[in-house]
Amino acid sequence: MDAPTRPGRPPELQDWLNARVYHPLSWRLARILAPTRVTPNMVSVFGCLLLVAATAAYAGLPWPVSVALGFACHLAWHVVDGADGDLARMTGRTSPLGEMIDGASDYLGHVILYVVLTLQLADTIGSGPAWALALTAGASHAVQTNHAESQKRVYLWWAYGVPWMKQTPGAAAARGGLLGWLTRLYLGVALAMNRSADAVDAAFARASGDPARTERMRAAVRQRAGALLATSKLVGPNPRAFILAAAMLVADVRWFLLAEIVVLNLLLIASMLRQRSQNHALAEALAAA
Repeated sequence: MDAPTRPGRPPELQDWLNARVYHPLSWRLARILAPTRVTPNMVSVFGCLLLVAATAAYAGLPWPVSVALGFACHLAWHVVDGADGDLARMTGRTSPLGEMIDGASDYLGHVILYVVLTLQLADTIGSGPAWALALTAGASHAVQTNHAESQKRVYLWWAYGVPWMKQTPGAAAARGGLLGWLTRLYLGVALAMNRSADAVDAAFARASGDPARTERMRAAVRQRAGALLATSKLVGPNPRAFILAAAMLVADVRWFLLAEIVVLNLLLIASMLRQRSQNHALAEALAAA
């Protein structure tokens, strides 16, 4: 049997860390796990456990060992977070459910991180102020991550024809239980933040019976990749690990929470405004073509 081919992730979607560090390591880990009984969902859960380990290090070890080990576990999570998808594609086990388990594991791991760090912060500034900061930062984190991830998925649909939950909303609505509720909430927030994408989707729908025209439209989207993607990467997961480590290095988690509430939310607003402007311009260009 031929060795599996490393997936050719579109370079415009990757920053330096993803392209040079995280994704190559994720692929190597997936290749090691492929002959075993380890499933992609197991890898997603292990990623959650790495976030728990980072939390335990930051909260329970003496400084500066806490910073070094916590940061290392957080970086390792980035590698594992890519390995579950690589393993799923390598073994033919990709599914919308797996995508949501991946997302739910990430969210759960970060919830534990916030709760533990907030309990520690409460000893310093009081329970009320600590929880107010943490809940505001946590909600900001969820929305920022949703924006970065959904913008990437929208781009993949336009530029390469890779569908996501927006193309199968019935499947999300049909799921029951907590996972189904989280799926619908995730999709609802994503659609609410990016209504301007509907016009571009409509342009592609009109061209659905013409493969040559559709490919020309996808090429036009790829030419605008820098404008469509640049700002959303700033509120993604990669910068956040470094911001947290910097806050823990000065032994004050308040700087991390305030950075999410103020700095990253300002970047989110700027990214959404730029996204709307670029989507309108793209829709006009595709209609004219």
